[in-house]
Amino acid sequence: MQTIFNFINIPLSYILKYISYIFNGNFAMAVFVFTLLINLVLIPLSIKSQKSTVQQTRIKPKLDDLKKRYGDDKQKYSMAMQDLYQKEGISMSGGCLPMLFRLILMMSIYWLVLSPITYMAGVDKATVANVNTAISSGMADLKKNDEAKYNKISKELSWKGNTSSSELAIVRIIRNEDDIIHQILSEEQYQKIEKDLNTIIEKDKKAGINFKLFGIDLTQTPKFSWNIFENWQPIWFIPIFAFLAQMFTSILSMYAQKKNNPDAPTMAGMMLTMPLISLFIGFGLPGGVGFYWICSSLIGGLIQYALQVIYGPYKLLSRERAKELNERCDFEKKQLEKLSGSNAE
Repeated sequence: MQTIFNFINIPLSYILKYISYIFNGNFAMAVFVFTLLINLVLIPLSIKSQKSTVQQTRIKPKLDDLKKRYGDDKQKYSMAMQDLYQKEGISMSGGCLPMLFRLILMMSIYWLVLSPITYMAGVDKATVANVNTAISSGMADLKKNDEAKYNKISKELSWKGNTSSSELAIVRIIRNEDDIIHQILSEEQYQKIEKDLNTIIEKDKKAGINFKLFGIDLTQTPKFSWNIFENWQPIWFIPIFAFLAQMFTSILSMYAQKKNNPDAPTMAGMMLTMPLISLFIGFGLPGGVGFYWICSSLIGGLIQYALQVIYGPYKLLSRERAKELNERCDFEKKQLEKLSGSNAE
């Protein structure tokens, strides 16, 4: 799966870097515009998925009839269903493939945003891995020898010691004015990665990526605390806005579904569950990823709402049935004209 992501991310990284260059290295603007472009490109797939849903709905009475006839014989039912799909010109995987492709692409972009040193600064993966391993080892040693210092540095860097946040955390380390790397690594550990670390520093400066968003450092990972007034950090706005964005798009989606199909059940529980999951996970991932989620939720949600209004399954089904009815009327009209002509002779 990682190979698939790399295959997709390499060309996408050039687009993200170019957009970043247009906005003077502004990471937030690059992610916003990039997310907008990707969602616009995916519109045809969304429309295809909607149309596939319509076709499934259209032949549902025929499928129900097949179930009544072959319900006890699964093999015959399966063969009859395949024949029906073939006769109606419907692909059995028509609705799944677009969604699968969209999911792979979204996950790929997630890793792209999470790895700015690799994909935006253009540092070799092995170089990043060597530095990440050394820092993880140094942080583990620091925790054993001086837990108070470890807690202070860990909080400051939002270090989690895993690959999900390492690259953004490394950016925080190399840009820290207190030369914090020497507080983490021993002289021996530092010498082993000095060349790799200098490579990252050099390419990071050359890339000139600005990770600030209204003063919020998107390389930081928010950590929740019940002592809100004492431990409040601006980075908390990211998961909070991710929650609000998900809530907004969930409400829009539910409204569009009810508008298209008043008899559809209200998914109030699901509407609240997904935003809460975003809020919970958002307090464990770097702000850059949380910001991408905000952009993806708002842009993707608004586009999906527009598609639901224009290409809603029940609207498309009404158009499809109206088309079938018109064709039937034209056929009967021609038959009547032929019959009238025969009677006249």
